[in-house]
Amino acid sequence: MKPATRAIHGGYEPDPVTGATAPPIFQTVSYAHRSAADLEAVFAGGKPGFVYTRLANPTTAALERRIADLEGGIGAIACASGMAAIAATAMALLESGGHVVAASGLFGGTVSLLARTLARFGVETSFAETGDAGAFRKALRPATRFILVETIANPQMDVPDLEALAAIAREAGLPLIADSTLTTPCLIRPGEFGAAVVIHSTSKFIDGHGNAIGGAIVDTGRYDWTRFPSRRMGERARRFGPFAFLAFLREEVHRDLGGCPSPFNSFLHLEAIESLPVRMERHCANALSLARWLEAHPRVRWVKYPGLESSRYRERAARLFGGRFGGLLAFGLEDRQAAFRCIDGLRLAQRLANLGDAKTLVIHPASTIFHEFSAEERAAMGIGDEMIRVSVGLEDVEDIQEDFERALRT
Repeated sequence: MKPATRAIHGGYEPDPVTGATAPPIFQTVSYAHRSAADLEAVFAGGKPGFVYTRLANPTTAALERRIADLEGGIGAIACASGMAAIAATAMALLESGGHVVAASGLFGGTVSLLARTLARFGVETSFAETGDAGAFRKALRPATRFILVETIANPQMDVPDLEALAAIAREAGLPLIADSTLTTPCLIRPGEFGAAVVIHSTSKFIDGHGNAIGGAIVDTGRYDWTRFPSRRMGERARRFGPFAFLAFLREEVHRDLGGCPSPFNSFLHLEAIESLPVRMERHCANALSLARWLEAHPRVRWVKYPGLESSRYRERAARLFGGRFGGLLAFGLEDRQAAFRCIDGLRLAQRLANLGDAKTLVIHPASTIFHEFSAEERAAMGIGDEMIRVSVGLEDVEDIQEDFERALRT
């Protein structure tokens, strides 16, 4: 099936008893069994079934099947948020003394997790320039356990060379992990370019309405987990073969961290995914139009969007994303005061800390999602005080442009 068909039909068939075409919401904490022996068998993994929603839930299982199907993966685990998905993945693959090579342009929350939270547990992270695959190779160490990138960096809009990074990871015997939140499976399936694991913040474009938070981890089946340098993963690989990573996540890390999604949120994501391909087409078209319009505006100093002819990443992005470039962009004005005036002058666009909504959203990254970092750290990450991030919505693009024209005149 093509992506739009998979988004509607993947991972769920009409209920055989009622004929319901929408997956039911199993809004329950636990599940009754006929006998103690039955419950014991399910707990031990000897019999399929559900015991506790923190571990698994039928509604969430349908979401996991649909996302895995869209990504062309062998399986997925849904989480309470995108950060929960990244944290669970890191906790599964890292031990004290471990090392990560990550792209320098990662989302601020991911940087904080790696550089601060995990550092307290003896994990080191080296940040390599996103567009320079050679910098990732140079940063590798014997203790490195994975390479982490975003398909499009948020909000710097850098695009990594996934194929080159996959080759570097393969040569080192390590998994490449790609956060594809900004692209979704509609623009790229990173596994087809060599990524071992794909992560999503499903709160963003996958949900698309700003009403449900969630995350997902997909094993693409492209990595041989017997190569991973960990005794615990090796034990899982001997038992579960290609499903070793998913089994380790489900049986230990995801279970122990407790980052499960609400069944109702899983239902909302399932419903939203049906329109994802159509929405992404409009997001991408509107974002490209707005980026070109902003680039020509006399008050705008610069615009970052991989679809612009002026972008250093345009050719790479066009190849990776099938000629579409996502729904997020960033632009710069004279200084922080000018950025605030513009943001405050907007009437249509909403000022809030989210992206991927049907509505156009704006934020000043330096004072919000990157506020905990020093000016020097922000400068190293490419986050200037003059930057405004725009998540371009589904409105008529002429109305979006008019809103920004009015705001830029203030």
